[in-house]
Amino acid sequence: MAYTLRSRRTTAALAALSLGLLALTACNGDAEKDTTTPGAQASPSGSSSDKGAGSSSPTAGPGDGGSGSGKSSAKPSAPASSEPGADDGQDGGVGMCETADLSYNVTVASRPVNHALLTAANKGSDPCLLAANELVLTIPGLDGAAGRMGPDGKDWILKPGEKAYAGILFSRADTAGGKSVDKVEVALTASESPTTLSINGGPVTVNDMQVTTFFGTAEDALTY
Repeated sequence: MAYTLRSRRTTAALAALSLGLLALTACNGDAEKDTTTPGAQASPSGSSSDKGAGSSSPTAGPGDGGSGSGKSSAKPSAPASSEPGADDGQDGGVGMCETADLSYNVTVASRPVNHALLTAANKGSDPCLLAANELVLTIPGLDGAAGRMGPDGKDWILKPGEKAYAGILFSRADTAGGKSVDKVEVALTASESPTTLSINGGPVTVNDMQVTTFFGTAEDALTY
């Protein structure tokens, strides 16, 4: 009886040991599953980040680098500025006004007395440099040119269509005598051939004729 009891106890102990081993094995299996699951989930997140990095490439701006950045960052060179052609070396290529470059009109002024107004206009398509103090007025058939009156002027660029004015004093109010004329000759310099003009509102009496420099307004020209 003693043997039988001990044998049953041994069998029971072995059975309990077997159950413990089975339970331990089951726990280890669950632990392995738990550690495997995060690793399996990490793979999609990694591929998602790879896709995000790849998608930024098509939308990169010109300045973000890459093969296109070199083309977009290069600035086109500015076109060379055009320089005016050199005519006579005057004022960056603007040539002197010649007598034939301008049109003229001489009209007797209502005020002051014994005065006439010379109007000169640039009839060309290019500007020219007007010599202010070299204007020459003569009377056909008479010797000598008009004297200068008023202040000295400055040479200035006369644009196409722009006008310049000079005042002419044909005879002083306190001077008697003289010759009656209805024409005057105009040249911008003494070296040029003059242009003959009719005096609008003439004839006038010529005695001690004088002329001003060129001015920008008729009022200034008739001040002297």
